[in-house]
Amino acid sequence: MKKFILSFAILISGACMFASCNLISSAGLNSKGLPVPDASIQTSQDIGPVLDHSTWNKLLKKHVKPNGMVNYKGLKNDRTELDKYLKMLSSQQPSVDWGTNELLAYYINLYNAYTVDLILRNYPVKSIKDIDSPWTSEFVKVGDTKISLGGIENSILRKMNEPRIHFAINCASISCPKLLNEAYTADKIEEQLERVTWEFIYSDKNEISANSAKLSSIFDWYEKDFKENGSVIDYINQYSDTKINSGASISYKEYNWNLNEAK
Repeated sequence: MKKFILSFAILISGACMFASCNLISSAGLNSKGLPVPDASIQTSQDIGPVLDHSTWNKLLKKHVKPNGMVNYKGLKNDRTELDKYLKMLSSQQPSVDWGTNELLAYYINLYNAYTVDLILRNYPVKSIKDIDSPWTSEFVKVGDTKISLGGIENSILRKMNEPRIHFAINCASISCPKLLNEAYTADKIEEQLERVTWEFIYSDKNEISANSAKLSSIFDWYEKDFKENGSVIDYINQYSDTKINSGASISYKEYNWNLNEAK
């Protein structure tokens, strides 16, 4: 009987963990009518507005370390500047006329800035998962629209067919790709996305060898996003000097949801 109870408890625990990850990867499946261009289709140069992300850029350079750890206490002291930037983002009415690069930069900055805002409104907090409905609560305002962080990620950014966004958006946790200490901008976004992808794959979030790889759970949760032109291994091998063999043993690291706070 005791063995049955223990086995049942383990089963429930595993199911809950799976459900949690499944929720994260599917939360907010509604773009609320915001434009979602296909980033994989090459278009002419952007013709839309050039948004000023300089306020966010200054805050990031001041309060985010090169390793991506965040000084949330310092950001609280600069709350006025952050609120000014959030107000600017929320006042926008994105359209396809902006161009794909401008929209990519806008949505990535929108996600990251409002994630920081969410942490600050609940600070001190040990983990973003300690906050009620962090990915499904519709607290992000874009013009007259309210959308959740999950909506931005899953119904906009992921639908743009640009898998590198997974290394650009930050969920305020240790195992997340680091928060870049500069704002994304339309004119630099190709270089920025390449840089953060390369840095993430080479970081301690992954352990790569030819015959085995222990990968970030991001490659498990969002597997289909990386399989446009092959397998997940094929995707990683584009960036890794150590090539993973096709028959290599693949496993995934446990995700550390503790706050990415600079000590």
